[in-house]
Amino acid sequence: MNVPRNCRYSKDHFWVKPEGNEAVIGVSDYFQGELGHIVFVDLPEIDDDIVALGTFGIIESDRMVADLIAPVTGTVIAIGTGLVDDPELINEDPYGEGWLARVELDDPVQLDVLLAPEDYEDYIADLGEEE
Repeated sequence: MNVPRNCRYSKDHFWVKPEGNEAVIGVSDYFQGELGHIVFVDLPEIDDDIVALGTFGIIESDRMVADLIAPVTGTVIAIGTGLVDDPELINEDPYGEGWLARVELDDPVQLDVLLAPEDYEDYIADLGEEE
């Protein structure tokens, strides 16, 4: 399981890569694997405000439809426009070209409540044991 060390993670399986007062958000490798082949993504608009634990879009795969759950609070300053025509980029490169949105953080301290990479690995390992 690919869990990059330069990101923080939500229990909803979204990653956040901090970049100063901004952060990039995407779907974890674990979650894209659970979703299966991704066929559609509904992303927020630039200048939309997103709120931690609130819905900011939808992701649809050949297995299910799921809400995009914001791991942080902030204002959307860019979206992964490549996903509109090529949503399977999330399957192919979840931590690169498959990113969802870039946000200006309301408060960078909020990153502290997200899971560190090691903790996220433990979390998904525990989920596997429950199945």
